[in-house]
Amino acid sequence: MNSFNFIFANLVLIIAYIFIALEKIPRVVVALLGASAILVTRVITQEEAFEYVDFNVIFLLVGMMILVNILKHTGAIKWYSIFIAKKTNGNPVLLLFYFSIFTAVLSAFLDNVTTVILIASVTLYIANELKLNPVPFLISEIIASNVGGTATLIGDPPNIMIGSAANLDFNQFIIHICPLVVLVFPIVLLTLYFLYKKELVISKEARKKLSSMPLDGVITNKSLMIKSLIVISLVLIGFLFHGVLHLEAGTIAITGASLLLVFENKKHIWDDVEWTTIFFFIGLFIMVGAVEKVGTIDYLSELVFKITKGDFKTTTLALIWFSAIVSAIVDNIPFTATAIPLINDLGKHYTNLNPLWWSLVVGAGFGGNITIIGAAANVLISDQAKRAGHPISFFEYFKVGALIGIETLTLSTIYIWLRYLH
Repeated sequence: MNSFNFIFANLVLIIAYIFIALEKIPRVVVALLGASAILVTRVITQEEAFEYVDFNVIFLLVGMMILVNILKHTGAIKWYSIFIAKKTNGNPVLLLFYFSIFTAVLSAFLDNVTTVILIASVTLYIANELKLNPVPFLISEIIASNVGGTATLIGDPPNIMIGSAANLDFNQFIIHICPLVVLVFPIVLLTLYFLYKKELVISKEARKKLSSMPLDGVITNKSLMIKSLIVISLVLIGFLFHGVLHLEAGTIAITGASLLLVFENKKHIWDDVEWTTIFFFIGLFIMVGAVEKVGTIDYLSELVFKITKGDFKTTTLALIWFSAIVSAIVDNIPFTATAIPLINDLGKHYTNLNPLWWSLVVGAGFGGNITIIGAAANVLISDQAKRAGHPISFFEYFKVGALIGIETLTLSTIYIWLRYLH
């Protein structure tokens, strides 16, 4: 192991994380500066850097952003926003619960990246019309998307990776993880309500404005809306059957976007793509790739194994918290990619690895809720909120995410213990 590379790669990631938390410099700039420092000092080569960038995630993000942007410009999302607000009579508490539940369910059966791109647009519009602070709703949706996405094979990118590596199918996730999600989600909702109930207030003027808000004429391009909904539906069906089709989610998303661009390819569609999010992930992948190459995560994993003295029960439970903490720091997608071969390697010590796989699923999934950079959904909503003039600070999110993380991970530890280890 090259000691300079080891020290430098870890130092760059730590410094980058500090600056991301302080928010004195835009995080995309921090991520790209960190990646540049890694490349200039040849900790990893440019060719290696491209290998560490998960282009499946990049294509998925860009593809879904384009699809949603085109749908948004037909007026469909605005129509749905007004419809939901009218149904709840503008009650902020009902809106928070509705959007959180809707986000969790969609995240489980679509994927949480697609879901938050759709739901954040709706939320920002409604909050603007009702003169509500959208931040409590957006933070709740981030958390709901990660909790709901943990429930199924296709709900969260790490689950897709784990399912593929461990030969775990859709039904196994439903049987083993979905009950846990059903158990923890009501507690999450209750926690969010108590944290935000004082902020969930709407004025009489806003209610009056809502009641007089018309639905007629909101759809501006019905033909394009129908085409958009057809293509998006085909993309979502593609996600469900990606294993049978032998196509990655990113390929399906970018294909759908390309098809829809045939009908609508205007400058504003490309302008609305969250390019800062895309380049933030590229920079982050490169920095984490360097840390992976120099052996840091391998070292930490072996350290956990030594601390647990090889005891299977202790290792299984420790993996939940270790996965959660590391996922909160470096994003759960690159961490999961690194953890998979390590768990496979533990096959030389243990005969049944399934409890370890489920520990990784819940640790990476729920751990992604702890920080604003813990999962792709978090970063996407954060950037959309900032562009809309409602930035979510690192510590504002952390106060909520850390509490929810502790709750869900504690319940997960009890669940894994009782179901697989007791």
